[in-house]
Amino acid sequence: MDARTLRKMEVALNRACNSLAIGEQHEARSHIAARILQCAQRGETALDALTEAGQVAASELSITHGV
Repeated sequence: MDARTLRKMEVALNRACNSLAIGEQHEARSHIAARILQCAQRGETALDALTEAGQVAASELSITHGV
């Protein structure tokens, strides 16, 4: 992946983590990052798509683990 895509992925990860106020909880950040990476690997590299993938992953954590 190019540097621009990686930067967008980082922004999407930070947005999703901030929405849950999880800070540095490694497992939660890892779950969200994995979903964002899957999105990028499918070729969906727009910031909106990456952010949505992160938000969906954050919602999953919120529902299943009460994060």
